[in-house]
Amino acid sequence: MAETMRGMRLGSRSLETSFGAEFASRTQVQFRCPNSHEFQLVFAADAELPQTWECKSCDEIAIRLVDGKPLVFDEFAKEEKRSHFDMVLERRSRAELEELLEEMLEQMRQRRASGKLSA
Repeated sequence: MAETMRGMRLGSRSLETSFGAEFASRTQVQFRCPNSHEFQLVFAADAELPQTWECKSCDEIAIRLVDGKPLVFDEFAKEEKRSHFDMVLERRSRAELEELLEEMLEQMRQRRASGKLSA
């Protein structure tokens, strides 16, 4: 075995090949944003294709193209980007957040008064 491994850097290169491997079937999907940026994405052939995708260039919402024409679908509501605070407001009311803030401030004041700076 020592003779076959001479001069080889172990772990630096895989000895596996892709010869004879069958790749999953794929499909290319084209999208266009309102700023006329067009791009393609590759999906698995059996995946549910999205109607919209965020543009890689300008962060606008791009619509999937079918035969070079934008896909027409009902009830398209442009989703606004949500901040972390927006997501917190979905889980808690403002009154609960105010209460939690007061608790945390009180704990911080107690730690500072006792001389402990870390939690």
